[in-house]
Amino acid sequence: MTAVTVTTDRTKFLRLALAADAAVTGVNGLAYLAAAGPLADLLGPGAGLLRGIGAFLLVYAVAVGVLATRPVNAAATKAVIAVNLAWTLASLVAAVADSAEFTVLGLVWTVAQALVVAVFAELQIMGLRRAR
Repeated sequence: MTAVTVTTDRTKFLRLALAADAAVTGVNGLAYLAAAGPLADLLGPGAGLLRGIGAFLLVYAVAVGVLATRPVNAAATKAVIAVNLAWTLASLVAAVADSAEFTVLGLVWTVAQALVVAVFAELQIMGLRRAR
């Protein structure tokens, strides 16, 4: 009889959640930078604000992407989760307060992306728990 070795990587789920977050965030950041003018017309916030958000998102995406490729760092992962939750809250407050003079599409987009970011935070919480 032959023994079969089974290895489980308890960090795979977390790494995938971080990598997906980095990918989606990076695409969003690139879009805000590359198409700030047309997106400002569609969504409402000014092109300058969208460029600033895009630059932040790109830097954040690179950091989260690097984190996804390294051994699990609980403190860094918790920081990503905290930023994601803060982003979610700030987006919802901005939508309710209409502080950026959103179009209807801009409001829908802001709430939708806030929900996506909240899902990433939840997946990362689940992944961190599984990794322990």
